[in-house]
Amino acid sequence: MTASNHPARPGIPRRMARLAAMAALLGGAAAASASGAPADMAADRSTADGASPTAIEATDGYTEGEVRRIDREAGRLTLRHGPLRNLDMPGMTMVFDVAEAAVLDRLRPGERVRFQAGKVDGRFVVTRIEPASSSSR
Repeated sequence: MTASNHPARPGIPRRMARLAAMAALLGGAAAASASGAPADMAADRSTADGASPTAIEATDGYTEGEVRRIDREAGRLTLRHGPLRNLDMPGMTMVFDVAEAAVLDRLRPGERVRFQAGKVDGRFVVTRIEPASSSSR
């Protein structure tokens, strides 16, 4: 019986396809970096979940994104975001810890935001976040 018609695991082909796409994306970025290509050319602009990119990195160090989920109890935020150059990361949807849990009370799913993130003690953390329509550019 193949994975595509396995009765207990109908979603396996889709998951495997996503994993294969991520592996190809990461391998391509590594190859481009090794070849001396600029960092912005090394990162694929597509998102990990196959959606078209709608977020780009602002020139002031902020990255634009969209709030997908908020987990106030865990102090975490799921964002669909553009490339994070300071983390050498292409655009994707991922979960971040937040530096200040109070910021989660001001956000709502679907909201467009501008944010800065970093790696703290091995975790990806949103250090600053504001509505995308903010005029503080």
